[in-house]
Amino acid sequence: QVQLVESVGGLVQPGGSLRLSCAASGRTQNDYVMGWFRQAPGREREFVAGITWNGGTRYAESVKGRFTISRDNAKNTMYLQMNSLKPEESAVYYCAVDAGNTVVIVTTAGLYDYWGQGTQVTVSS
Repeated sequence: QVQLVESVGGLVQPGGSLRLSCAASGRTQNDYVMGWFRQAPGREREFVAGITWNGGTRYAESVKGRFTISRDNAKNTMYLQMNSLKPEESAVYYCAVDAGNTVVIVTTAGLYDYWGQGTQVTVSS
């Protein structure tokens, strides 16, 4: 079992920045893929970004150039730096682990094995 805990999100103005973190504990291994997803009310959970154990990344087209995913394997922690945030990106953000993958970053939420509780990010003036 892997437990994931996201940092507290918050309210940010349009165009602003926010950094989320996700701390893993339990049966942690540094060789699995980790990812960030988000879900707005009435919408499906969507892939935002993913990262392999050695730093390979994949982003949703909508966030490329604005969001940066990273991880610190020594601390079992993953990060998501979000810049130039838009109101339509208000959602609950979740971190997740794909325990069955080490090098392939999949974008389907159902293929991830462990999830954090989610953290609310609201982009509004």
